Amino acid sequence: MSLPTWRWHSRDETAPVWPGFHQQLGATWSEDATNFAVRAPEATALWVCLFDEEGNETRHQLTEHTLGVWHGAIPGVSPGQLYGLRADGPWAPERGHRFNPAKLLLDPYAKAVTGEVRPGPETLPHDPEDPAVRSEVDSAGSMPRCVVVAEDDFDWGEDRRLRTRWRDTVIYELHVKGFTELHDRIPEELRGTYAGLGHPVVTDYLSELGVSAVELLPVQQFATEPAVAERGLVNYWGYNTIGFLAPHGAYSSAGDRGEQIAEFKAMVKAFHDAGIEVFLDVVYNHTAEGGPDGPAYSFRGLDDLGFYKRSGTTGDAYWDVTGCGNTVDATNVGALRLILDSLRYWVTEFHVDGFRFDLASALARTGHDIDMAGAFLTTIGQDPVLRYVKLIAEPWDASMDGYLVGSFPPPWVEWNDTYRDAVRDFWRGRTSPREMASRLAGSSDLYADDGRSPYASVNFVTAHDGFTLRDLVSYERKHNEANKESNRDGSNDNRSDNYGVEGPTDDPQIDALRRRQAKNMLVTLALSSGSPMITAGDERGRTQDGNNNAYCQDNQISWVDWSPDDAWLDVYETARAALRLRRSHETLRQRHHFAGEPVVPGGPKDLAWLHPSGREMTEADWYDEGLRTLSMFLSGDPLRSPGRHGEQQHDASFLVWLHAGTDPVEVTLPENQWVQRGEVVLSTDEGHPEGELLEAGSTITLAGRSVLVLREA
Repeated sequence: MSLPTWRWHSRDETAPVWPGFHQQLGATWSEDATNFAVRAPEATALWVCLFDEEGNETRHQLTEHTLGVWHGAIPGVSPGQLYGLRADGPWAPERGHRFNPAKLLLDPYAKAVTGEVRPGPETLPHDPEDPAVRSEVDSAGSMPRCVVVAEDDFDWGEDRRLRTRWRDTVIYELHVKGFTELHDRIPEELRGTYAGLGHPVVTDYLSELGVSAVELLPVQQFATEPAVAERGLVNYWGYNTIGFLAPHGAYSSAGDRGEQIAEFKAMVKAFHDAGIEVFLDVVYNHTAEGGPDGPAYSFRGLDDLGFYKRSGTTGDAYWDVTGCGNTVDATNVGALRLILDSLRYWVTEFHVDGFRFDLASALARTGHDIDMAGAFLTTIGQDPVLRYVKLIAEPWDASMDGYLVGSFPPPWVEWNDTYRDAVRDFWRGRTSPREMASRLAGSSDLYADDGRSPYASVNFVTAHDGFTLRDLVSYERKHNEANKESNRDGSNDNRSDNYGVEGPTDDPQIDALRRRQAKNMLVTLALSSGSPMITAGDERGRTQDGNNNAYCQDNQISWVDWSPDDAWLDVYETARAALRLRRSHETLRQRHHFAGEPVVPGGPKDLAWLHPSGREMTEADWYDEGLRTLSMFLSGDPLRSPGRHGEQQHDASFLVWLHAGTDPVEVTLPENQWVQRGEVVLSTDEGHPEGELLEAGSTITLAGRSVLVLREA
């Protein structure tokens, strides 16, 4: 971008600053000068602070103030220059003003950050002993630096958006560092980095598994909470953002002086070359600055009153529905612009394909009230860039009224925790098939009323937050002692069984039962209508030793163990087979909700539920609390979803048996026009191997807690 003709203007002849422009926020480099523009509407003065390699600081005051933005251009500032901000203004904490020029601040629009925050009392804007008194301690020694970057010439080649259909999408949630930190087939210097994640070893593995999209835990620059640092731990997950446009520097193998930008792009390109989309888990609902007694890293020192929601009570009480001390006010013009500019930047500059919004309900509020026609959802819905990317909501926050599963408008899809709970409850034998049937069929009770398709439900059994799949079937209770919170953190409800043994076992029978349960849940996930999401390592039996809240464990508790010694490789093979089956058959990837009636007159129903005896389920059957077996018939002749050009679609029909009882059960294949002969194509029951042929009307025995999938032969 070319800058206008400059007129020299400065109140400090030793530190010249030209007026610059206010429209483009952040640091914008040109050959003549670097323009700085920072929104701080209530500040009375603002400085850009340049640092040399020895840490010496030179301050340049920005004297132009236009529409709430301080701006100016500094000649001679080149890419790679380290900088920070300082702001002065009223000190009145009781009214939401916490300006303090002693505190070095990060530029909210910084595109690269080098170093990390060292939490300590010097980062507090107030005196640690008296919050009403402004601190005079300089924080520069404990703060990272922003980096001036230029538009790069990264060669994207033929890279383009993959535009994978939602019904063809299989999401794999992973942590950038933890996925490759222990991978022996990745060069050591690349492990735990963007380059390591983009390595062919990773993309080949995920492609072979059947993944179509990776969902990366937060990669925007984040910091560790002071309370966590005091316990000698770090924020590993990254849900504590402080730089919304900057790729987290610690994940770069090439360096964090701007090199992280090109390395991130190369990772995205590698995924796209493998046919895998890239989604980012983004945290706009709160920031790393915590509550009103927290540090000043950026926003608090620039526009505390505007950026964070207030309770409306006496004093300056924050309104916190995130559980993290603050809630970003997405109706504030500056905060909303930052969120939208950030999202567009990740799409246009990094070719990101979609976003999962952490605690999205906190953003969907006007004032304190949920507002589905509010600023955040409306602006994204009409944005010419963002309305075409995949948007995933975590449809709740930390408040009672923030639970909004089934409520986000199209084109949003949602994490469906109702699905998670139903699947867990069914496979531990704690619920009748009634609830399970709704979840298998795409949760029409949640999504059909406003015309959304089954893929609006992102189905999952586990996620980063909670037990891994292996721990889910191995532990009765959480074991979070390593978090140094006296095991008080994390949920107590694992909604599964551990077969009477807590944790690892040498009993081969119990080990086999646990593996079967893991297979059952992964097969269920793959064959349900909706968009499946798998948590990294679940397919190979990753364990966190019973820790179900490993947010602060940057170690082998959280990292994926790639050694074959303790891996559940049979679970991997079952998961891969289930995803391959899903990918191969349109019948298992429905675009529309089932009608439970023939697609064409005289044909089979598109969906039918069968009793173990082989007949269709009756109303009384659905309320039989002792029934633990469910069969789902899916017709592929013809499909309810038309082809791309409206032609009639045909595919194989399937009969899926799910038996959640602990004892074996006899089931009868129906005798009707639906399936005359079935071939076993997937089974967690060793008594029925793949390739077995079963005739209509025959009776077979299913092992306790098993899945059997028949394809019409």
